[in-house]
Amino acid sequence: MKRFTKEENSWMFYDWANSAYSIIITTAVFPLFYKASAMKAGVSASDSTAYLGYTIAVATFILAMLSPILGTIADYKGLKKRFFTFFFILGLISTATLAFIPSDQWLLLLIFYTLTAIGSSGSNVFYDAFITDVTTEDRMNRVSSRGFGLGYIGSTIPFIISIAIIILAQNEALPFSTTIASKIAFLITAVWWGVFTIPMLKNVYQRYGIEREPKPIVNSFRRLGNTLKEIRKYRALFLFLLAYFFYIDGVGTIITMSTAYGSDLGITSTNLLIILFATQVVAAPFAILYGRLSERFTGKTMLYVGICVYIIVCIYAYFLKTTLDFWILAMLVATSQGGIQALSRAYFAKLVPKKNANEFFGFYNIFGKFASIMGPLLVAITAQVTGNSASAVFSLVILFIIGITLLFFVPEPKVDSSHTISA
Repeated sequence: MKRFTKEENSWMFYDWANSAYSIIITTAVFPLFYKASAMKAGVSASDSTAYLGYTIAVATFILAMLSPILGTIADYKGLKKRFFTFFFILGLISTATLAFIPSDQWLLLLIFYTLTAIGSSGSNVFYDAFITDVTTEDRMNRVSSRGFGLGYIGSTIPFIISIAIIILAQNEALPFSTTIASKIAFLITAVWWGVFTIPMLKNVYQRYGIEREPKPIVNSFRRLGNTLKEIRKYRALFLFLLAYFFYIDGVGTIITMSTAYGSDLGITSTNLLIILFATQVVAAPFAILYGRLSERFTGKTMLYVGICVYIIVCIYAYFLKTTLDFWILAMLVATSQGGIQALSRAYFAKLVPKKNANEFFGFYNIFGKFASIMGPLLVAITAQVTGNSASAVFSLVILFIIGITLLFFVPEPKVDSSHTISA
């Protein structure tokens, strides 16, 4: 395979840029900062957790509803980049604003956190859809996988810097408080996100789309309705989405619930942060490896491999007892979490009509968002019924088995390498 083009590299670097948000704002620093802020304001621990959960649910619902509508409008030529830029700027400014909100204003923090989530996830809808513009179908697996690999590497650098600043502030090695250190982490995230998005803004352009027409919003709703009515014409595409709904639900649930499960095992928060960091590091090369292996064994085969690894993870989790066991589990997850997400994105991109890529990636986003509901619910119900966290994680095997079964009936996409991209 020839070297990556300027457009491909610029597109992939947005994964590098945006992943800082995912780990610092979504996963690590902001949740702890918000919890401390709410506690200082007299909000109970359970209430503050509930408010954060409601906030995430609201942001998720807004995005799930808007994605196919905005995507359909953005399929008009020249609009995809504008929508991407709008959501990127919304997320960037909102993230930077978090650093200037008084630490006792927990409600204001949640409001701007909602805006950051809408900006980040909204820009990703159009970013994912741009893969059809920047590369050819025979290169999509490798390009998508390398993007995820760069994302994992790119997330660790600002994460290490931020955690180092926070720990040094805690130990009074720096002349400011932990609160200020956390706010610095928010600014680091915004700067990292902004600087490394510049190549995407400069070098990536929409190549496919439909011609502009009068009343674009009305016609966009009409096209969206026609797509839903003519779902039979896109049988392979929607069958894949159904399979994706189940197996990505399992993947997302393991990622989001792993910290809580580790805490139930008695693993300290320091160890959990170290394991989280190690997982990011290991996931990077394996995401790239999945892309290369997909060229030899097909993307669908590697999706089977990834799902099977997750089935093993769920079974192994049932017998977990020690910190070493949790390390082994985390490394197993790291081998496949990036690969399965990257190849899913590429597989879907090969199935969609290029001129309607935004509309269909809007559906892709909906299935991904709503998939984050069923898995945690399954875990919660199983945990309450059995009184055992291990049984709860084991129950996720059901989602992976349904997903891999449905995937079996999805045909291999026909690879078109005729579209050329200049270096």
